[in-house]
Amino acid sequence: MHGALKRSDAEIDDILDCIGSENFERLITDWPLWARHDQLPIQHAANLAKWKTWVVLGGRGAGKTLTGAEWVRYQALGRKPIADSPATRIALVGPTLGEVRAVMVEGISGLLAIHAEHERPQFLSSQNKLIWPNGSVGQIFSAQEPDSLRGPQFDVAWCDELAKWSNLEETWDMLQFGLRLGDHPRAVVTTTPRPVKLLKRLLADESTLITRASTHDNAQFLAPSFIDEVEKQYGGTRLGRQEIAGELIDDNPDALFQRELIEKTRVRKTPPLTRIVVAVDPPVSSKNSSNSCGIVCAGLGEDGRVYVLDDATVQRAPPTRWARKAIAVYHARGADRLVVEVNQGGEMVSTILAEIDDSVAVKPVHATRGKHLRAEPVAALYEQHRVSHVGAFPALEDEMCMFEQRAAKGRTSPDRVDALVWALHELLLARKLANPRVSVI
Repeated sequence: MHGALKRSDAEIDDILDCIGSENFERLITDWPLWARHDQLPIQHAANLAKWKTWVVLGGRGAGKTLTGAEWVRYQALGRKPIADSPATRIALVGPTLGEVRAVMVEGISGLLAIHAEHERPQFLSSQNKLIWPNGSVGQIFSAQEPDSLRGPQFDVAWCDELAKWSNLEETWDMLQFGLRLGDHPRAVVTTTPRPVKLLKRLLADESTLITRASTHDNAQFLAPSFIDEVEKQYGGTRLGRQEIAGELIDDNPDALFQRELIEKTRVRKTPPLTRIVVAVDPPVSSKNSSNSCGIVCAGLGEDGRVYVLDDATVQRAPPTRWARKAIAVYHARGADRLVVEVNQGGEMVSTILAEIDDSVAVKPVHATRGKHLRAEPVAALYEQHRVSHVGAFPALEDEMCMFEQRAAKGRTSPDRVDALVWALHELLLARKLANPRVSVI
């Protein structure tokens, strides 16, 4: 029975009494009626004749398999509004033959499960083939054997978990040569996003239709404990944003900070902290077009490592607002010092903070070097595994992993990174400079 009709047996009996079993079957197999907005290409394509590939990016349990299977069902049956006529030859491609069979064909949201009995295809497992009652044929293929796609031709294709295919480029190329039947040969790609070249190329192609869904979008059909556990374990991390939110997280190879290093050293708890600072990078002004005010809190552990505790950055805030926010973090964390860059506001910055709370220990700092040069020694601390993020800070980490020399010279100021740099400089680097070692040669 269609998963969208999540009803008790008693409720289903009541519905059957009202509308009859035949109409009930039509109702529960009417995919456009039950589908979410992101699960239907017709909801997104202004001109259906234009798109060639539909990429469905989704987190775990977001309904990607059901989306792909229902699209294939409508294509095989030639059912409007998704198809005008039956697709007689269909390619079903996955990472391995076993996964195609277990997920795309025989899975709980697979092709055999979603059809009404009189329309259900016959699965000839020995031939890796499905045959529909109307004669449409689906052939299953594995990315492990791209050459198996040489020769066959298709009207449409369903490609599942493309981002984890082996022989990715070769398999995709062979499939494209075979998509040559019918008036508009097309493919749907259902995948958890990973920053592989082919997927990035598809997303940039103007003939690609793109829809996105997160695990939370399908929460009503998932165990509540599953949602709670994955959010607790992975919420906000790179893996969580990829596997839960369905985001494509790409690193900039020229960036000073690499996401892999941040992930490797991430922790949930800190050892006892010997010092805590809040660092502030004030904006030039509070106008709508001005930068945000970077506010980052970090502590020095007994183990000699730095732990990033908070990213409390505020957007387009007047001086009194960002000052109050910084002071609130200072007291909440029991900080020892509030480090604030005063290049833009001079003495006014310290004055504003003192007017709000004169008990705060403020340390004004002046930037004498460019942002990139100031950040380089901090990036080195990450490379030495001397910094850990306590939890996840997606906005800060995105800014870090896109921060390079060209970006530092551009219009957008990396305010979160600036505040982070001042915090780590105060906790580790300033101490080194104050106590230089003398070597005798």
